[in-house]
Amino acid sequence: MDENNILIHVQNPDGSLTDLEAPVDMGLSLMEYLKACEYDILATCGGMALCATCCVDVLEGEEKLNEITDDEYAMLDTLPDLLPNSRLACQLQLNHAMNGLIVKLH
Repeated sequence: MDENNILIHVQNPDGSLTDLEAPVDMGLSLMEYLKACEYDILATCGGMALCATCCVDVLEGEEKLNEITDDEYAMLDTLPDLLPNSRLACQLQLNHAMNGLIVKLH
């Protein structure tokens, strides 16, 4: 694996994991990367933390993520099925610390 890439694992509906090699040197958010990998993420607001359609559940590696902002929490709080480990993928910039992150589309 290239030194500018990290491994992100996405849990599929059947419980299996798909391993994705994500670039950290392009300034992409997790939402942008998952959309580029053709995952079914609406991202209606285009990554502005205004719609919560890019919500993911962080199954492993939550401690590696930046702290949730008040704006992100306010948007997540509108979801009826919010979990303690839910995050907006648009607010998670890919970086080396996220290597090994496991997420599931919400």
